[in-house]
Amino acid sequence: MSTTVDFAIELIERKSVTPEDGGCQQLIAEKLAPAGFRIEHLRYGDVDNLWARRGDAGPVFCFAGHTDVVPPGPDEDWGSDPFQAERRNGMLVGRGAADMKTALAAMVDATTEFVGENPDHKGSIAFLITSDEEGPAQQGTKEVIKTLDERGEAIDWCVIGEPTCTAELGDAVKVGRRGSLSGMLTVHGVQGHVAYPHLADNPIERFAPALAELYALKLDDGNEFFPPSSFQVVQLESGTGFPNVTPGELYTRFNFRYSTEWDHERIKVHVAEILDKHGLKYTLDWHLSGEPFLTEGGLLIPAVQEAVQTVTGVKPELSTTGGTSDGRFISPAGAEVVEFGAINASIHKSNEEIPLDDIDRMRETYKEILRRML
Repeated sequence: MSTTVDFAIELIERKSVTPEDGGCQQLIAEKLAPAGFRIEHLRYGDVDNLWARRGDAGPVFCFAGHTDVVPPGPDEDWGSDPFQAERRNGMLVGRGAADMKTALAAMVDATTEFVGENPDHKGSIAFLITSDEEGPAQQGTKEVIKTLDERGEAIDWCVIGEPTCTAELGDAVKVGRRGSLSGMLTVHGVQGHVAYPHLADNPIERFAPALAELYALKLDDGNEFFPPSSFQVVQLESGTGFPNVTPGELYTRFNFRYSTEWDHERIKVHVAEILDKHGLKYTLDWHLSGEPFLTEGGLLIPAVQEAVQTVTGVKPELSTTGGTSDGRFISPAGAEVVEFGAINASIHKSNEEIPLDDIDRMRETYKEILRRML
């Protein structure tokens, strides 16, 4: 039986619903310390983070990831306890099986094996692990990068173990992610009787043309690396609950996913111009999850591509699809960032799973990346 599978099971069985770590980082530290890693436990607020480094010289190769998981949902939707990993029909089932505790186990075991075979490797190897990726992501990787920057430590290359593959292990690696900007908009009107609309100011009626224009907005056609930028409403509320009363306020929450053709300040200006054109009285708050990032050129992308193909026999597609990741905090500091991990078809669902054989193949892929980079 694979020791990497056993380690992954240990991690899955440490319940770590965000922002809890559940002791996962301590298990990882106990594996890395005997291999010569200096261990730092960095706690910001209620978030646990781990920075482990072997070596003092550059370049610095870093594995990054997260120990926190999303809530499992109703127990009855699972065929087994989500925090008691189960081998089932060639699969490993449990919360975090794909996102991303198996990748963490594979990265750690790949590294300790590599160090055992190459104790005098060039540069440094590091791990940046957080328990604040699935939640607000404000006291995790973001804060660790600030701390590293303050003391002059830089990451040159970073592989993040997010689940990137779609149909089979090896079919995709991420070389960037779109930006994500959310708006929280309240349109102010005047409540009134439905039979006397001239004495009221209905925010629904006011906002409808502006919403239509926002949806019709074509930000860009995308580019070589990114799909077209998009606008989506995720929440829309208004009304008093009475059929004879027009409301006094409307609340909506929306999100832009955007490519490197845009930045968040330009999007804010564009939205304000549309709202103002329609004469709305409004309050608008913004939340930036992250600007788009992209790794182009350099040494890491070809090394990951070649390693994936060598181990899996599959030529990976270079992709920027999906949601945001902690790469948005690591890339701006100057690192080349590539993401590679498990098949993502079951992430955040009940009965989250990964083929058992993929766990060892991920370990071998990560080790092959290390061989090519260091």
